[in-house]
Amino acid sequence: MSDTERVVLAGITGNVLNVTLNRPEKRNALSRAVLAELRRVFTEFAGAGELRVAVLRGAGDRSFAAGGDLRDLASVRTHEEARRMAEEAHDALDAIRSFPVPVVAALNGDALGGGAELAVACDFRVAASHAHIGFIHGRLNIATAWGGGEDLMRLVGAARALRLLAASERLDAAGAQRLGLVDAVGAPAEPLQALTDRYIAPFLQQVPQVLRAFKALAMAVRRGLPGTDIRALETHHLVETWVLPDHWHAADKILDARQTP
Repeated sequence: MSDTERVVLAGITGNVLNVTLNRPEKRNALSRAVLAELRRVFTEFAGAGELRVAVLRGAGDRSFAAGGDLRDLASVRTHEEARRMAEEAHDALDAIRSFPVPVVAALNGDALGGGAELAVACDFRVAASHAHIGFIHGRLNIATAWGGGEDLMRLVGAARALRLLAASERLDAAGAQRLGLVDAVGAPAEPLQALTDRYIAPFLQQVPQVLRAFKALAMAVRRGLPGTDIRALETHHLVETWVLPDHWHAADKILDARQTP
């Protein structure tokens, strides 16, 4: 696949991994090739130690991801084929869920069906004012299958999530923010890039190892690990970050400021 044919574009700018779904003419629909490429990208860059945050967006301003690519998925007919497709897609989104630093979905447009599942696989969501998000699987007479149903229930609670799923409800950005499904919404004339930059700015002030520690803790809670395991994980990361020069430089700076008349 040549660079001009890539369905997913990825690169590091500063300490930010930028990932773009690159099928604007298809409304960034999630074909099996797109999902496989997402898995490859997030797996490949997981070891980049300088990263502080990753941002996932769609090309254009119409769609973040319009859902599964129906033309591509039309050949999936049997129980075995459907199970394999669901498991492979779930694995792709798990590569995002388990990425070692925070992942922000920048919703440049609508996130629908599988696109909504992709959005909630990320740690945070910021949205252009015209964007919508909808778990509209019921309109195709199918259930969620890529982990998005569970993510939705964790974010907004089981009862609200069931309502959104059962009604195939499509929320505008402001409504999604009121439910806690979206973390920030841009002003009508505000470029999404400006909103995204403002949202991730505090993350970029942190050192990478601390962000990785916080993300590891969040993943442990998300996976429902026992309290003893979470305590051990938190203690481990405290010890590892405590002994590094970054901690002592920050502590000394505070102490010096307090001692200045």
